[in-house]
Amino acid sequence: MTASAQATIQIEFTSLEEFPAIRDTLRATFKSGKTRDVNYRKTQLLQLAYLFRENEERWNEAFEADLGRPKMESTTIELNGIISECVEAWKNVDTWAQPDSAFSFASRLSVMRPKVYKQPKGVGLVIGPFNYPILCSIGPLVGAIAAGCPCVVKMSELTPTVSGLLAELWPNYMDMDFTRVVNGAIPETTALLSLQWDHIVFSGSNTAGKIVALAAAKHLTPTTLELGGRSPVFMDTNTDLKIATRRLLWAKAINAGQTCTAPNHIFVPEHQQDKLVEAFRQTYAEFYPEGPEESKSVSRIATKAHYNRLNDLIDDTDGEIICGGMSDAETRFIAPTIVKDVKLDDPLMQSEIFGPILPIVPVKDYQEALDYTNAGDHPLALYIYSDNPELKKRLIENTISGAVDINECCLHVVVPGLPFGGLGQSGSGAYTGKFSFDTFTHNRSSIHNPKWTEWLFGWRYPPVDKMTSSASMRPIIPAPRPGSNMSDVIGSGGWLSRVSPQLSLRVVLVLAAVLTVRQRSSPCTRILGSYILGVASGASGPRLIAGLLDNAQLWNFNWTPQS
Repeated sequence: MTASAQATIQIEFTSLEEFPAIRDTLRATFKSGKTRDVNYRKTQLLQLAYLFRENEERWNEAFEADLGRPKMESTTIELNGIISECVEAWKNVDTWAQPDSAFSFASRLSVMRPKVYKQPKGVGLVIGPFNYPILCSIGPLVGAIAAGCPCVVKMSELTPTVSGLLAELWPNYMDMDFTRVVNGAIPETTALLSLQWDHIVFSGSNTAGKIVALAAAKHLTPTTLELGGRSPVFMDTNTDLKIATRRLLWAKAINAGQTCTAPNHIFVPEHQQDKLVEAFRQTYAEFYPEGPEESKSVSRIATKAHYNRLNDLIDDTDGEIICGGMSDAETRFIAPTIVKDVKLDDPLMQSEIFGPILPIVPVKDYQEALDYTNAGDHPLALYIYSDNPELKKRLIENTISGAVDINECCLHVVVPGLPFGGLGQSGSGAYTGKFSFDTFTHNRSSIHNPKWTEWLFGWRYPPVDKMTSSASMRPIIPAPRPGSNMSDVIGSGGWLSRVSPQLSLRVVLVLAAVLTVRQRSSPCTRILGSYILGVASGASGPRLIAGLLDNAQLWNFNWTPQS
């Protein structure tokens, strides 16, 4: 990035005194009802997409300045990723925001027309990380916008160029009464967390996540926490090792290993380690033919403190470095580094590495790897490289993780329809796509009980001596009872004798209606039969009408409206 370009982007921390006023402005916008308009939300989503598309070159320069990232990497992962999130929400928010019917033919209570309304929770707060400052900060914001929730995004102070550029561009594209970008460090984050919000999304370390959760608990604010963790790899070298090592080295090297879902360590049966090591050496030479120091494909470590921590890990490990190991403090460069013969008590195995160092841990069998993994925190992701169906099944069924990828690494995060999130120490909740919308949406239960149903539910009213139990409301327990034999089922006093009379009547009505609509030729008779069938099944209102129209089409009725 040129010096002049850097000079035009300065990060300015938001004043602590501004935070209550910003929050109150967004709250007033929410109370005004303005954000209930789905078309308004869609406009904001498109504006957000164009904010990144129309300034792509400036964004790539900012990523290079803060993270030393190659342009292709930033464009493919971060910019294309966030634009895709905006477009997906824009295409689907009309459907996402529609109420869901809870109608069921199996329940008489469905005459109450049960629905689930998608209600925005209120004003949200997103606290973003430094490693993917746009994807993991603005990604959740896309869900807030789609859900109709005004939101504040607090950017990371560790990526000052990216954070400053976002603050500069925001007023040119976005409604400042709906969403705001603020900047700051620990004091600013602390001030934000002292305020009451309706939902908080935080991406970052486990330690910081506990602080966020504790602050949110004071206001009973729900949270979504994406905290990372030590994501293990279970390697079966009988698979295609060229493909496996290419995918693993790519996943570990992108963004200089500063990826929460990056493979943290590889478990391999000890007698298969040499085979895996040789495959990694070949792949490493293919990726970096002139050496990683000369490669334009290697990102830099974000801060000096993180560089020092990672460099110390390389110095302290008792394992043997087979690839990489080079570093440069001035440019915060650490080469992708692969270490073999790493023991379970090695310094590399004590916490999440969060850098471009990949330990290979030989184990006597997979059970040893399972025991070690299950004794620790639930990882954010777990990776299995194998073509053995039984081994894959065993590893999946005997582990717990936020995600599990088979013969792949990290890409579940960008697959539409999959949630991104952990559990336990690796986080709670999820986002991306519709899951981001759901994060900021309250599922509001609703019934609309017609007056004519009074005869169905009148038994509930006092006085007590006139109250009678409704047989049709009595739950039916599946039979046979565990441990019983068939004579208990069909004999005197068995479960068949306890079937609800109301259910029996409904079955008779359904059978009669089916026979009517199949055997009679008169259209009116068929419609009457369909009506009986719908009522007997518990249908009402629009669903009953829709069913009649569907049946009319099915039976080839001549349906010609009068002009």
